[in-house]
Amino acid sequence: MNISMFGAGYVGLVSGVCFSEFGNRVTLIDVDTERIEMLKSGHSPVYEFGLESCLQRNIRTGRLCFSTDVRQGILQADVIFIAVGTPPAQNGSADLHAICEVAETIGMHMNGYKLIVNKSTVPVGTARQVADIIREQLNKRGAEFDFDMASNPEFLREGRAMEDFMKPQRVLIGTDSELARAALLDVYRPLVYKEVPFVFTDMHTAEMAKYASNAFLAVKITFMNEMANLCEKLGANVQQVAEAMGIDSRIGPEYLNAGPGFGGSCFPKDIHALAGVGRATKTPMRLLEATMEANEAQKQRMVDKIQNRMGVVLGKQIAVLGLTFKPETDDMREAPAIHIVEALAKKGARIRVFDPQGMPNARQVFSALGNQIEYAADVYEAVAGCDATVLLTEWEQFAKLNLTRVKESMCGRNFFDFRNVFKRKTMEDLGFEYEGIGV
Repeated sequence: MNISMFGAGYVGLVSGVCFSEFGNRVTLIDVDTERIEMLKSGHSPVYEFGLESCLQRNIRTGRLCFSTDVRQGILQADVIFIAVGTPPAQNGSADLHAICEVAETIGMHMNGYKLIVNKSTVPVGTARQVADIIREQLNKRGAEFDFDMASNPEFLREGRAMEDFMKPQRVLIGTDSELARAALLDVYRPLVYKEVPFVFTDMHTAEMAKYASNAFLAVKITFMNEMANLCEKLGANVQQVAEAMGIDSRIGPEYLNAGPGFGGSCFPKDIHALAGVGRATKTPMRLLEATMEANEAQKQRMVDKIQNRMGVVLGKQIAVLGLTFKPETDDMREAPAIHIVEALAKKGARIRVFDPQGMPNARQVFSALGNQIEYAADVYEAVAGCDATVLLTEWEQFAKLNLTRVKESMCGRNFFDFRNVFKRKTMEDLGFEYEGIGV
């Protein structure tokens, strides 16, 4: 298959690289010239384990290339994937401006039958909207070309995106066309051979299933955070509660770890959008509204925990370990660290931060903090002379810290482990004043 992937962001890049690994000929198209030139040189603009090596391998084979030429990308394609961003609008709904622009461009340049596949996370009805825009542009040209539409949402976990694409739990395809269904099975042929489950629905259902999946996981995370807060009040251990719950096959062990709140490019955006759809259709999504409110409160609760233990933080030096919203990614979008660092800085604390992959993004995100924030080269530089250490992202290298060295490097004893990476007894035996979540 000749595939053109519109959008070389996180979803488009991972999907395009993996489709080329499957044996398809893929052109990644983006209007960001700097990004395209970087990709042409074999370097990925985002960190994802295994992505860059796979990208380079498929460039060498000639199956993967990059372009800013949207017209040529449309002309040469059998299948056109739309993987552009759908950021939240001011009212929280999904901004479909970029998707509509791609749809107009497709209609302006189509030269024959095309299969157009929406991979972006979009509200129910977007695939139909895209089809209407394409038809409108064809009518303006006086052109008559057939095309089919499909919805093929991604279910990629940042940090494990390559693994999730190559070994997915399922592939969801929404379409009314048998021709589209057959073509997408061809695109995903290696997964068909591996007997990966393929779920076929109509387009509306596929669009809703993506939102529903992300919303449910966000609710699950928030539930456990609230349980952790209750455990603290009552003297229970949330980690043991989660272990007991996770054994139940109806619940499962994943997404039961208490933390400082969820973030990232998907969950916050998608639950805001889905809740917005509920408001617009007068079908209140009360659970999602409560989830959003609880998630914001959880971030602030971490700030309160620090201040309650330390008293006044004005002038105190605080080390923050981990800035990305989860490990194995450089993504800081909606990361709890943003709220926590900015809130501590606002209270007069001096912050020194370190993250294994997030430092370039951190410098942009925290640029307004000026000399209130320092950027350390490693963990031990971050904690040196600090009154407190706050762990916000559970990178594996943090779990392997030389805690004795950390303790000796700090001038204070407060260690706030907001991912429950360490055991309280271990930390207290070393002389730390330890604070976890729900333990």
